Amino acid sequence: MRQCQRLILVLFCLSFVLSHQAWAGKQLDIHDGSAISITSPQNGATVESSFTLEYALRKGAMADHAHVFLDGTYQKGFKGKFSDVPSGKHTITVKVATHDHDMVTVSDSVDVMVK
Repeated sequence: MRQCQRLILVLFCLSFVLSHQAWAGKQLDIHDGSAISITSPQNGATVESSFTLEYALRKGAMADHAHVFLDGTYQKGFKGKFSDVPSGKHTITVKVATHDHDMVTVSDSVDVMVK
């Protein structure tokens, strides 16, 4: 019985760790007329370790807001500026989300090089 409990705990922890969208809702295969575009920084740009992210969001029938990810990690509570990003190449992704924080099938990504 104890091994079964351990196995369940391990599987739960593994599923949580493997979910790069933890706390960001689930992915919905919905095309609701939404659109999103990262306007700054440009794809391939070189930036300082602290920089502003700007994007344009057109809300569709279910869209409410966007979620921001840095290298696949959800940036909970993101307020528009990255701070102290380590040097090197990074991928920024913005995904359209519903009021319930589920992702619709609309996103945009850029790669940046941090000095």
